[in-house]
Amino acid sequence: MRLGRGVLLSAPVLAVVLLVVTSIAAAGTPPAAASGLAIDKYPAAHGNKLVVTTPAFQNLGDIPFENTMYRGNVFPGLKWSRGPYGTRSFVIIMEDADVNFRGGPLLHWSMYAIPGGVSHLDPGMTAPPPGASLGPNVRGPNQAYMGPHTPPGPKHHYHFEVFALDRDIAVDPTLTYDALASDMSGHVLASGEVIGLAHAVADAQALVPATPAPAAH
Repeated sequence: MRLGRGVLLSAPVLAVVLLVVTSIAAAGTPPAAASGLAIDKYPAAHGNKLVVTTPAFQNLGDIPFENTMYRGNVFPGLKWSRGPYGTRSFVIIMEDADVNFRGGPLLHWSMYAIPGGVSHLDPGMTAPPPGASLGPNVRGPNQAYMGPHTPPGPKHHYHFEVFALDRDIAVDPTLTYDALASDMSGHVLASGEVIGLAHAVADAQALVPATPAPAAH
């Protein structure tokens, strides 16, 4: 996903995003995101692959509600294979591929500066491992895990993408997605992903725009 350069979303703008998500779901099949996922935009050198798994679900399986914003918002845990020779750090990016927001998938969560010797994040994790940092998401920089909050309608595909880099990224609590992408570009040694499907809880309601208050006379 690629958000606009240096964009930080206010509460009103975020509400618009959620309305867009709801309207897409109501239309049936979400449109394909124009700019593609990070794993496609920032390819690994020589096509090197990482094997990425989670104890919470199988690849292309349903994400448990406990790992969504509908219930608990608990991080599902991730494990990945060892990076190739020269790996200095890892970056993780989580995107909803079925939302076309500003020309790309919706950025749910990221983490960067993960030391090259780390190969897993525990289920229920609430803080990064030593040396690592939470990264940006659609709400802004330095954001905690934001699980799926799929609107009523078709299931969405959530991509948990792991990148092995040949460089370190300096920790910066104001780091934007564009800056993170710039730091990654041309430095990905290997990458891989696990994809989960998520949908709304049975009693979820679609968002409805508020009716404007009548003008005072």
